[in-house]
Amino acid sequence: MDLSGRTIAITGASSGIGEATALACAAAGAAVALGARREDRIVALAQRIEDDGGRAIALQTDVTDERQARAFVEHAYEHLGALDGLVNNAGVMLLGPVAGAPTAEWRRMVEVNLLGLLYCTHAALPVMLEAGRGDVVNISSVAGRLASAGAAVYNMTKFGVGAFSEALRQEVTAQGIRVTIVEPGAVTTELQSHNRPEVQEIIAKRVTDMTPLAADDIARAVVYALAQPQHVAVNEVLVRPTDQVR
Repeated sequence: MDLSGRTIAITGASSGIGEATALACAAAGAAVALGARREDRIVALAQRIEDDGGRAIALQTDVTDERQARAFVEHAYEHLGALDGLVNNAGVMLLGPVAGAPTAEWRRMVEVNLLGLLYCTHAALPVMLEAGRGDVVNISSVAGRLASAGAAVYNMTKFGVGAFSEALRQEVTAQGIRVTIVEPGAVTTELQSHNRPEVQEIIAKRVTDMTPLAADDIARAVVYALAQPQHVAVNEVLVRPTDQVR
């Protein structure tokens, strides 16, 4: 899976799937722009990639701020000299029943999972359309296919990512832009730790009887889609642990 000469911008690159995707893309030969709020982490990651002979730039970014999201894409293009791919990975998963839920959690998920993805994509499209090629990879979830009690608003955001991705694909595929949605099942990342303690307990019980995926497993799926010949578009990749039933 060769990405030599490609330039890939990745949001949510400070940990988990974003960090793993940055490392995998760099290992495949791509130059990477790393976007995340935690500047210290992406600076360290960029240094790690460069120490290994790759090329990386760290750009502190909060994708929920439209100006910052646009600046991330523009600076990635300016510093790397091109923008061949955008991986919209930044996301939050705040679970729990609708009744009694802190509505601030809903706003946070809508802002990150939907608006952040929209802002970055909107900024990247003109560059890709002018080049006549490019990849937009949106990291969704199996929760964007199957709704479950206790995940209603998270489901809503991820179903939205799926709908947006397919509509966008129809708009830009004839112009050479490939749109891919990657839907992980249970993955061991920091996402679970952002939940309230009582919700974390429920999550822990659900994954007790399965072997969750690692972030690297999803990163390989992303690189697989990016590395296909230009005439091949991998539009949807669902990756679940073998022993995950739903």
